[in-house]
Amino acid sequence: MTRILILVASTISICCSPKTPYQDHIVTVYQTSHAGDNLKRISDTTTNTALSEGKKVALQLLPDQEFQTYYGFGASFTESSAWNLATIPEDTRKEVLTNIFSPTEGAGFSLTRTHINSSDYSNGHYTYVEDGDENLSTFSIYEDMKGFSGDENNQVRGIELVTPTYDMIPMILEASNIPDADFKIIASPWSPPSWMKSGETATMTNGSLQPKYYGLWAKYLSKYVSAYKEQGIPIWGITPQNEPLHAHDARWDSNGFTPEQGRDFLRDHLGPELVKDGHIKLNDLDAGLRVLIYDHNKSTMNDYVTVTYEDPEASKYAWGTAFHWYASSELDKNNWHAATLDTLRTKWPNKGMIHTESSIDIDANDPINQYWRESTDYAGTFVPFDTYAYDIITDINHGAQGYVEWCMILSHLGQPNPYDNFNSAPVLINPVTDEVIYTPLYYLLSHFSKFIRPNAIRIGLEGSEVNDLIYTAAKNIDGSIAVVVFNKNHEVYELTLGLETSRYNIKIGPRTLQTIHIQNNEVIE
Repeated sequence: MTRILILVASTISICCSPKTPYQDHIVTVYQTSHAGDNLKRISDTTTNTALSEGKKVALQLLPDQEFQTYYGFGASFTESSAWNLATIPEDTRKEVLTNIFSPTEGAGFSLTRTHINSSDYSNGHYTYVEDGDENLSTFSIYEDMKGFSGDENNQVRGIELVTPTYDMIPMILEASNIPDADFKIIASPWSPPSWMKSGETATMTNGSLQPKYYGLWAKYLSKYVSAYKEQGIPIWGITPQNEPLHAHDARWDSNGFTPEQGRDFLRDHLGPELVKDGHIKLNDLDAGLRVLIYDHNKSTMNDYVTVTYEDPEASKYAWGTAFHWYASSELDKNNWHAATLDTLRTKWPNKGMIHTESSIDIDANDPINQYWRESTDYAGTFVPFDTYAYDIITDINHGAQGYVEWCMILSHLGQPNPYDNFNSAPVLINPVTDEVIYTPLYYLLSHFSKFIRPNAIRIGLEGSEVNDLIYTAAKNIDGSIAVVVFNKNHEVYELTLGLETSRYNIKIGPRTLQTIHIQNNEVIE
């Protein structure tokens, strides 16, 4: 009945005007809120008559005003994620992956990330070659597909594995077989093998790659891309180093690259190797593997990338910039680094921009409510749900073309992590009871990944400036429009959303995230 009322009212308002491209569209609203809604469909609150409740906010969509193209939204494949899936029954595992990757039945995650060699969310340190193998004759990605013994570390010991043969590559392949799944993968190394480095404080921890091994490490990374392709997994993008500035006091796999070292490694070694092996097409960086430089905190990214982008011989290999959000408690007071994003976008307009990592520490005693209240972790005190909503919307409103969370699946304790650095994740699994928990982060990311699909374009959205109300809009290739609005306030607002000659009034409650989905009625039917 609500859909009929919307269409009738819209028709009446424009019956004497020429038909517009959006005249036959209808509006559906989904919301996640502090009150307990989780991507709840609330179409019946959308009308073409004025609402009596809430302060008024006028928004106007400008579908012909186009900005960047989106590659997707999602989270990362890690060994820890695969291990958790190995502990649950096969039908439950498939249900979890469907809820993550199906755009119709689930969140439709479309941009992901994974680690080359081990990371902090692996069961231990590992590489793909034997120590000292300078010919890379022993190179093999078997570590990512061999499965688990159940004896990797104390956190996994004694827990029953339903599918011991499961691992990262089986996880990625199973995810890709979910009906209508459509996701890209960015791969990042945390550390080269220890024997290639100097200055380490522990295995694969801190220190830096020795210059004499730059060429060998470049070949290693190129072989990784080829090996994954042979397994039926195309790697969409690669970063030369995860968090290159975090290699002095790290507690897990890390490797230092100064801006100059990063430039030299890309210009003289990695770039030429990837071209030689057919992974990069210099005449069209969109046609092959994309190299994203930096892959660290956005607060300092411009100083780092400038060294590479100002060198034409290095820049020609770099598709764009990858960045992280840390430290999360500093984002609000720095306006989410919007000015930093604008500088990157305007100074290097032909380079891509993708957020590749964010995470929070888990409160294992309160893994759901912690997202809606002040939480304290390594970064200070902040409200996680607010921080994620503001960070994502600010990033994309200022040029980012995708947003990736860290681990997509962890245990209900934020494990396994041998370094006692326990994070939350969109999906949490109790590996003993097989209980699956979908955290507010899962639903928050779904508001973007499910409705802003790959190749969507950000469009203009003008409106009243209201403190603690933030919004963005995108147009999908099927013509549908997604408007995402977050109301951080503790009061109700009435949004008047204009699209050409149509007007829609939508109530958004306190502490609520909404996606307003505008679709062609013929497509829905």
